[in-house]
This record gives sequence, C-alpha cells and structure tokens, in this order.
Amino acid sequence: MWEVGIDVGGTFTDLFAVNSATGEERTGKVLTTPEERSRGVLNAIANAGIAPNEIELLVHGTTTATNALIERTFPDAALITTEGFRDVLEIGRMHREHLYRPYQTKPEPLIRRRHRYTINERTNASGKVEKEIDAAELQPIIEAIAAAGIKSVAICLINSYANPANERKVAEIITAALPGVRAIPSADVKPVFREHTRFTLASVRATILPVMADYFERLEARLREAGFTGNLMILKSNGGMMSVNQARLRVEELVESGPAGGVGYASEIARTASLVNIIHTDMGGTSFDASIVEDGQGLITREYEIEFDIPVAVPMLDIRSIGAGGGSIGWIDSGGSLRVGPMSASSVPGPACYGRGGTRPTITDANLVLGRISPDLSGKFKLDVAAARAAVETLSSQLNLSIEECAEGMLRIATEAMAQAVKLVLASRGRDPRDFALASFGGAGPLHACAVAEALGTPTVIVPRYSGVASAYGALRLAIKHDEEVFYYAPLAAKELDEIGLRLTNLGDAAVEALLGQGASAGGVQVSFVMRMRYAGQTFEVDVVQDRDAIERRDLDRLAEAFHSAHKREFGVRSDDFPVEIVALAVTAEAPSPAGILQSSTSSAIGTPRQAERKVWFGGWTDSLVHDAAGAVDVSGPALIEDPHTSIVIPPGWGARFDSARNCILERS
Repeated sequence: MWEVGIDVGGTFTDLFAVNSATGEERTGKVLTTPEERSRGVLNAIANAGIAPNEIELLVHGTTTATNALIERTFPDAALITTEGFRDVLEIGRMHREHLYRPYQTKPEPLIRRRHRYTINERTNASGKVEKEIDAAELQPIIEAIAAAGIKSVAICLINSYANPANERKVAEIITAALPGVRAIPSADVKPVFREHTRFTLASVRATILPVMADYFERLEARLREAGFTGNLMILKSNGGMMSVNQARLRVEELVESGPAGGVGYASEIARTASLVNIIHTDMGGTSFDASIVEDGQGLITREYEIEFDIPVAVPMLDIRSIGAGGGSIGWIDSGGSLRVGPMSASSVPGPACYGRGGTRPTITDANLVLGRISPDLSGKFKLDVAAARAAVETLSSQLNLSIEECAEGMLRIATEAMAQAVKLVLASRGRDPRDFALASFGGAGPLHACAVAEALGTPTVIVPRYSGVASAYGALRLAIKHDEEVFYYAPLAAKELDEIGLRLTNLGDAAVEALLGQGASAGGVQVSFVMRMRYAGQTFEVDVVQDRDAIERRDLDRLAEAFHSAHKREFGVRSDDFPVEIVALAVTAEAPSPAGILQSSTSSAIGTPRQAERKVWFGGWTDSLVHDAAGAVDVSGPALIEDPHTSIVIPPGWGARFDSARNCILERS
C-alpha cells in the first residue's frame, strides 16, 4: 500500500509516494490542470504508476483557497452586523499602505456593501446582552439574502468575542429559514477582540467555504471513481494537516496550505543536517516563497494579509510570496526597461519552450537558452530550444542585446527580486542572513540558489534530495494539528493563575478530542500552551509558548520571564517593571504524521557516476561538466547537477558535496 503526498501548484502538480510495505519511493511532476485541479491530482497518481485503490494515505496541499481570495473568484457572501458597524470592513484599521501617496485606493472588502446588513442588537464589552435579537427584524434580511442567491452569511456582531449568544441566535434563525445557506458566527470562527480582524476572518470563511466545499466534493468523487478508499488529509497553513472533513469547516486555515509541506521538509533538514537556522525558499513555476526555520521550526505569524489590510488572523507559517517562478514573463515597460513578472505563463499556455502555445519569454526559457536546463531534463516531453530563443529575441531585439545577454538580464532581475523577498522576511524578524543557510526547493529553485545566496551574503546553500517535489515530500512529514483559542483579558497576576490554568486545560482537552476525531493516536499527542501577552498600554501582542510545568505550578515568575524574553527576542527590548497583560489563551495539539514509513527514512545509496559536458552561460559560454544527481559526489563549479525534476547550477567559485541523506550542500570554494 502507498502513502502519497501531492502538492498542486500554479504550474505543476508534484507527487511523492512511498510504499509502506517495501519502502519503494516514486516521484512525479505533471502540468497542473487549472480548469479542474482535481483532475491534475489523478494525473499525477497515474503518472507515478500507482493504482488509486492501493493508496492508504493521501496528503494534499492546495492553493485553491489562496487563489480564490487573491483572484476574487468566489461567490457573493453576505454579512450581518450590529447597527452602526456596516462599514467596519471598509474602514479597516486606519492604516495606509503608502504613507505619502494621497490618492491611494484600498482593496475592496471581500463582501460587497450591498450585501452587508445591520440589526438593532447589543452586547457590551463585558459580555452582557443589553438588547436581544428580534426575529422579525431579520425577516427582510433573510428575504434579501434568498433573492440574491447567497449561500453563506458571516454574522459579525459587536463584542461577540465576550458573549456569542446573539450571533448564535441569528445563525439559528437563518438556518431555520434558509436551510441551504451556511450561517457563520464570527466568534465561532475565532473569538478575537478586534472587530475588523474578526469580521474579516469570518468574511474569509464565508467567501471561500463554498469554493472549497465544491473542490473537496469533486476531488473525493474523482478519487472514489478511481477506486481510492484510503484516508484523505489536507495540509494546513500552520504547518500541520487535518482531515478533509475538518478542512471543509475551517477553510480559513487553508490559505497557505500549498507551501506548508516545503516548510515541513526544511524543518526536518534543520533538525537532521546540523543546520539550526534555515531560510526556506521555494521557486516553482508561478511564484517564489520564502520563510524562516529557526531551531528546527517554521516561524508562525497571525499577521498574514491576503491584500493590504485584509488580515487572516489564524496561526500561519510566516511565508512571503512574490511572482517570480519559472513561468514568470519577461517584458519591457514604458520607459524601455527590462522587467520580469509578476505575470506568469503558468501551465496554460506555459513557457514558449513547452510547445503548448506560449510565445512570451519566461524564466524557464531564459535558463534553457543559457544551457542551464537540458532540453530533455523532464524525460516526459522535450523542451524546444529554438522556441525559447525566439521568445527571448522579442525582447533582446528591442534592447539591442544578444539573446544570451537578454536571458542573463532576466535571470539577474528575478534573482534580485527573490533576494529582496528573503531580506524582507529576515528584516521583519530582525535576523541576519549571514547566520542562516539557504535551503532551495522547487523545480526552478536550484537554478538560482547560489545567485540568491551571493546577493544575500549567505555562506551555505542546501538543495534537498527531493527538492523538485519538496512540498509533496514534506506533506507526508507533517503532524496532524488542531488549534483552539479563547478571549481572556486580565493582568498577569497570581490571582488569575487558577482561572488561566483551568481555561488552558479545557482548551487542551477540546483540541485533543478534535485530533482523535481525525484519526490521531492518543499515545502520541502533544499539547502546547500559548498566552497572547503585551505590556500594559501596548496595542500589539506577542504569542508566548508557556511551559506546561510553569502553568501547572502556577509559577508567576516563569510565566512573566517567558514573556519578557519573547518580547526581547522579537523587538529587541524588555521592561521588567511594566505590568503585563494577557489578551487571549490558545493551545495547539499535534500528533505524529500517519505516514509511518517515513519516520525512519529511506535509502540514500549512491548511484553510478555519470557525467557529460556542455557549454553553459556564466557571463559567456563556459565548458561545464554536467553530473547526474544519483551518482555525483564532490563537484566544483562551473557545473550542473541534474535530476529528473530540477537542475542545480554551480557557478564558478562554488563547490558541491552530498551528505549521507543525499542532500546537496553548496559552499563557496
């Protein structure tokens, strides 16, 4: 029986599979089918020669939720709120994206104003209901929702984080009147006390819930038709996985599902390759992702924004993405300057060299022109060098450059954009790139890894063994995770510790129960406790993972010290004299991946060394050795190392070696 990880990207659908009986591994990469992404999943399985009825576990990372939000390809949803708060989504948090641009426009809210309704109700900040719900007042709203054909409604009432009774009453009335409409109380999504944050998060669930429900329904139907009867799990944006049934309910936790597997793989490498701190980068066909892995763990944020001032306040791997992938298109702006991206050729029509109708020059075409990719690297279809050169020539002729110089310019521009994205991630956390190794994932990543490292001043690059299908491989390594959170506003004081301990225990029990309901084994479950804390008077908080023993012993000094240390690490300062507040309590329960075979990894035997020679452009045509990844040992640049899914470019002045797990380590000579 097979355990399979699948990552559906904008251009390629990647697969990694391992046979739980024999340990045999298979990898695959097929073009994504954007018109019906579930079909691409079946194509990847078939391409690997695996019968669906032989799959016992399928773990799936998807960008469907992200794409729906960014492209606004979701059906209309409605919002019901307290009288006077209809425009909370519009007003936002009073931030300006560009401080000195007077005519800037903000992104439109996810729910249109015409579908935002108000009712006369009130719960005060202490949680006391001052005015209850009048069912008669809801009747015209229900009629308007039905007439508009809306299928999901976010219910966002003021102060519902303190008492959700009125929200749940509205949901009950709507569900009874409109059985086909999903009513979503915002406090049940996440009971956070900032209204714009809570309203937006409920809006995210309301808008993409129909999209994801439809996607999962079609995916499961296709899998069943093909004979699949195994366990289907979905990657979460916090670096874990959940059951498909749980994913249907908590769709807001899928917003960064796609890259999560790659961060999981990077975390594994950090723990096993003696590289404590890693910059995880993933360059696929459409985008470039960057994140930090520190002390063997991907860093988490609650400040992710779909667009400016549209936050998704759930625990999420802190991943930054830009439009710089193998399919990113080169173009000339109105000033006559060469640009690259963010537009992508994706899988349809794809780069010019794919021969699928694309004519515009892409990063993949530029790499092919410069000899950095073999025309038959993929083994499935031959890349067209002449088409790639013709595409790049449409730019070079306008810039009065040779085709090679123009292609090199495209790569330099893309490299600088990727380096800037990494610097932004590091700067936001106060980290120095020289203290990190750069891990390069994705089919296109290793082509540019050394150049990005040069731009950052990073001394070491690691290209993992399964770099070309990293997110698919990493999907099988991730734990099953479940998060719970409750609003709790109080000073950090001895008199509060009993109540804090009780609430955290109850949250932990609920999270463990949810895990067990998703097939986790009780024996391996671990629970971490988080207090969201700040100094009195601050308007932002720090998530502090607290030691369970300190909570159980009601050790006030240790709890306070954990906060002071976390604040110092994040912002560079601490103040032991300032009073400390708690604004929320949260837990994360996790159980080991159900993919048991991968817990003790797989063969790392060295294959037969094979090498050839060809000319590769490094500022000029240079004779370069081309090594097969399966048999390569120590390699000095200029050279290439090729495997079926990627090509590692080793520039002059760099060298490569392989560790015991066949990860490629690149360092300056």
